[in-house]
Amino acid sequence: MNQVKLAVNGVDLVFEPNYTAYNQFINEMSMDNKVAPANNYLRRIASQDTKEALDTILVLPGAALQLVEEVNKIFAPKLEIEVKN
Repeated sequence: MNQVKLAVNGVDLVFEPNYTAYNQFINEMSMDNKVAPANNYLRRIASQDTKEALDTILVLPGAALQLVEEVNKIFAPKLEIEVKN
């Protein structure tokens, strides 16, 4: 299992992203609903030992979206795509 370890405002967080949780996050997200799916996704993939610490971070404005971006940079990196004709 891949782990993503982050230090956020001096708090260590460990995430264990997986395809099921990632796909559920993408499917729940819409143009007018991004924060709740991000919170849910992070809570699903947070290691048991850091769930309580995560809750202290998620109360900060914008925290969920910033964390999701960092976790997914590692779990689902951008592909290098080139169009060839």
